[in-house]
Amino acid sequence: MGYIIAMAGKGGAGKTTVASLIIRSIKEQKAGSVLAIDADPNSNLGEALGLRPGRNIGAILDEISLNPGMVPSGMAKERFIEYQVQSAIQEEEGFDILSMGKPEGPGCYCYVNNVLRAVMSKLIKDYDYIIIDNEAGLEHLSRRTSRFADILIVVSDASRIGLKSAQRINNLAVQLKFEVKRSFILINRFNKHINKEAINDTGLEYLGCLPQEPLIEELSLTGGSVFNLKNEAPILTALNSLGEKIWKHN
Repeated sequence: MGYIIAMAGKGGAGKTTVASLIIRSIKEQKAGSVLAIDADPNSNLGEALGLRPGRNIGAILDEISLNPGMVPSGMAKERFIEYQVQSAIQEEEGFDILSMGKPEGPGCYCYVNNVLRAVMSKLIKDYDYIIIDNEAGLEHLSRRTSRFADILIVVSDASRIGLKSAQRINNLAVQLKFEVKRSFILINRFNKHINKEAINDTGLEYLGCLPQEPLIEELSLTGGSVFNLKNEAPILTALNSLGEKIWKHN
């Protein structure tokens, strides 16, 4: 099975940026095949990677839930959903990406979500790394993707409010019975002061910190890709120094 890296963090913490930088680093170091899963309904992982939006799972499940007759006669619904998921994967140079899309609409989704989890369980076996960019609430992990990860990285700033939010996310992961081998907190936009006691209170293992990167904000404003960052950018240097704990796990 692929090595699953689940990302979480409150809105504005920078988790999508960090997820996209991890994907870039794994790709450039040729560490293995990568499947990026954008599990945040506010889908922008693809944009951070310089991609145009493609089909998403939410739209596919809407169609199937509201129009069950669209499944071709003679084809099992499970096989049809699996085919649709495969067709929604965007194949890029060095990584593939799959967007989960918006939450469920008015249809009945219990069955299709159960099938989807089974499909995703098979899919992730085809990749060396799976990076899941989650919404802060982690609901997609419970409903649609996986209840397991090798590591959970909660991205936060160093403020007390941010660290309290990280603590709530960690508690939620426990409540959802999310099985994870190691849970980390990564401090983004490091401001040279870390409250170690507050970090310990989150219940998460301290992974490290990433510096403020002005070019990241510029790229966000212009819709640019993290691949436009120069290799010597401090945030990339800092992230690569943490690679032993994040993706160099063997």
